[in-house]
Amino acid sequence: LIAWLAPGVLAGATLVTGQTWLPELDFSLSFRLDGLGLLFSGLILGIGMLIVLYAAYYFPDDDRLGRFYSLLLAFAGGMLGIVLAENLLLLLVFWEATSLVSFLLIAYRHDLHDGRIAARMALAVTGGGGIALLAGFLLLGHMAGSFELTEILLRGEQVRAHALYPLMLGLLLLAAFTKSAQFPLHFWLPHAMAAPTPVSAYLHSATMVKAGVFLLARLYPVLSGTDMWFVLVSAIGATTLVYGAYIALLKHDFKGLLAYSTISHLGLITLLLGLDTPLSAVAAVFHMVNHAIFKASLFMAAGIIDHECGTRDMRRINGLFRYMPWTSTLGIVAAGAMAGVPLLNGFLSKEMFFAETVGHPELGGYALWLLPIFATLAGALSVAYSARFVHDVFFNGEPVNLPRTPHRAPRWMRLPVEILVALCLAVGLFPQLTIGRLLAAAASPLLPEGLPDYQLAIWHGFNMPVVMSLVAISIGLFHYRQRRHWFELRERLGPRRASPVIFERLFRTLARGAASGLAMLDDHTLRRQLILLLGTVLGYGGWAWYSAAPLELTGPLGDSQPDVIVLAGLTALLIGCLGTVLQRRNRLIAVVFISVVGLVMSLAFIFWSAPDLALTQLSIEVATILLLLLALRFLPIGAPPEAARRRQLQDAGFAVLGGCGIAALSYAMLTRPFETISGFHTAQALPDTGGRNVVNVILVDFRGFDTLGEIAVLAMAALGMHALLEQLRIAPEAAGPQVAGARHSVMLEMLMRPLLPLTLTVSVFILLRGHNLPGGGFIAGLITAIALLVQQLASGIGFVRARMPIDYTKLLALGLGIATLTGTASWLFGQPFLTSAFGHWARPGLGELELASVMLFDIGVYLVVIGTVLLMLSEIGSLSQEHVEPAPRHGTGTRRAWH
Repeated sequence: LIAWLAPGVLAGATLVTGQTWLPELDFSLSFRLDGLGLLFSGLILGIGMLIVLYAAYYFPDDDRLGRFYSLLLAFAGGMLGIVLAENLLLLLVFWEATSLVSFLLIAYRHDLHDGRIAARMALAVTGGGGIALLAGFLLLGHMAGSFELTEILLRGEQVRAHALYPLMLGLLLLAAFTKSAQFPLHFWLPHAMAAPTPVSAYLHSATMVKAGVFLLARLYPVLSGTDMWFVLVSAIGATTLVYGAYIALLKHDFKGLLAYSTISHLGLITLLLGLDTPLSAVAAVFHMVNHAIFKASLFMAAGIIDHECGTRDMRRINGLFRYMPWTSTLGIVAAGAMAGVPLLNGFLSKEMFFAETVGHPELGGYALWLLPIFATLAGALSVAYSARFVHDVFFNGEPVNLPRTPHRAPRWMRLPVEILVALCLAVGLFPQLTIGRLLAAAASPLLPEGLPDYQLAIWHGFNMPVVMSLVAISIGLFHYRQRRHWFELRERLGPRRASPVIFERLFRTLARGAASGLAMLDDHTLRRQLILLLGTVLGYGGWAWYSAAPLELTGPLGDSQPDVIVLAGLTALLIGCLGTVLQRRNRLIAVVFISVVGLVMSLAFIFWSAPDLALTQLSIEVATILLLLLALRFLPIGAPPEAARRRQLQDAGFAVLGGCGIAALSYAMLTRPFETISGFHTAQALPDTGGRNVVNVILVDFRGFDTLGEIAVLAMAALGMHALLEQLRIAPEAAGPQVAGARHSVMLEMLMRPLLPLTLTVSVFILLRGHNLPGGGFIAGLITAIALLVQQLASGIGFVRARMPIDYTKLLALGLGIATLTGTASWLFGQPFLTSAFGHWARPGLGELELASVMLFDIGVYLVVIGTVLLMLSEIGSLSQEHVEPAPRHGTGTRRAWH
């Protein structure tokens, strides 16, 4: 697919496509394919294909390759998302996906301790960078006025002139530096070499570590061009370049050498981007390609050597050219490209780098020579560690105590290395023919004002970059010959603690601190949670109260006094609350007083002309009281022993503070001017939805998505309770002894015979009229559930289940399914999710009928509410009748049976 689109992109086109997802957040599923995206897509897909072939022969036959390939291809998809994303928030999603999948790939051999530590270290560092990237993208989107790259890339001047530019730049650089292992955040990459070699060849040379420098290149037109960019990016890149090259020479594990050489080359790319000249940007893109090609081939060659020799210690692997001449030749050529030897691809981008260090416009005087000298020394270090890899592995005598006798690798295992090495030669010998057009297309997005004049050729004449190359090769070979002195210096002055040890100690310290802090805040009691919640709310509420400017009393209570009915209701409410507290030792009476609170609230809703809320509150109150009465059977008769006086005072204090806080909040809202959105709903309800009941219209039309989420939560709560009570059925001895027999009220049973069909008829009536009159699916569902529950209490669970053999869990699924399908059906008509439709039809004998699609949604709500209430209450009722006998009253030996 990419190849099919490539000709247009190579001609200079930028393809953008997408679908709006969350327009309020400016979050769209949009993608762009330009030259830079085409280049990286080719690297991700091309090298990924070779890795897939290589891994089939690298892993043993009994390994679970399905798991490996699933993770590898998931990672490839995440990297493709990064390089093709048009929306910054979408890029962030793919960025985090690569961090998570790379964690699983590094820990692929999870039985190895080093692999687990390395994976955790990589996730901690790159995950922290992801948090910085989120903050940086939010700032950048705010500064540019959009999260779409097409818009952002046109507003570079606006972004750089913004006051938040330094903060935003620092956050984005932190994210890029963590992903691309820049000093001092480089330490995770060498230890990630604990992963299998195919993972290292793909993630840590060709793709994942390129995500950071890709981000810098993608946002280069917006972020570059300032002194801050030049200083930070070039300084970090230069430090990483030299440090990685120096440590690479001192490593005895050749995968460690390749890891630190990767860090060094990533520092070189970062330095090129930081130099902030047109040709340095082209050189950075060019070196990204070259490094991916020769480093992937080197890692795969190293994997073959490890596979055949059984060790990666260069002090033991010597003279391998005699045993594996073809593989050794491939490794030597790839190492030559890494060192920048002429006629290979690495030489060309290194020459560009040397050319850009000569006469840099930001430097003058004696400082003009510092950058070329530094570049020459860095090139010498790359020659030194490349020479060590070639000499110590393929020559330098005979092998020393190898676990296996090396022999020729399988043909198809060598093929990916051969292809990549052939590319190193082809690009080095015929640069303009092989990569010239692709490089120009890839560098164009970085330089919207036009590409500089440059020529891809093997020879540009005898000039300063050629002299620097010759000097670098000479110094590098001499430096390699003196490596023993550097080994001794490293042993004397090097750190005594390895970075995994330091990381694990820090990690465990933070984990212990977090556990201690959590233990202080959460002792697994509802009381502590309520105290924290109330304390936080009161703190913020008090701060807002005293920091707000005083306003006149112009709200609903500003110039009028509460009605006598309201005062009476508040008095009854106060009596109910006080009665609940005073009668807490007799739980049955306390429940009755609680019901008074709910009843008063229903009357208050009626007084303020909210019949829907009154019906809902009343129905919920009945269901809740029944639930509490059934739950009382699980509690001891009488009150528990008196709590400590201090704890009682604390609870009373927090209760008073909470009540005062809510009262103050209510008073503040009712005595200050405010604007309400009720006018919008009242005006739009009838013309937009065809409904006159504004409350129901809000629930099923304007905020139908919220209602769908709420009924999903109801279903989850019911299923959770069902699962818990099923455990009590499995182990009934945990619930208590069984009741010998269950008694039911004959009067209640006779009364329910006419009331049940009448109540069910009323519930259907309430359901059908909800769109225009007080009612709806929620209220109707509660009425139906209460009627069936009372019938259950009157006739017994067995009688109800025999007459109505309903699986309430399936009823929940049916209700959720109907509500969801009602929402998705609007997609068939090209409308957003849960868009409603209505119409009026005249039928003989029935008159004019109004039909609305939200009626189906309301039926789904109706079924979920019925299923939730009946599942929860019938399960408790069944359990209490079958298994539970009330415990004795505290302090006495008597028992009392409640029926």
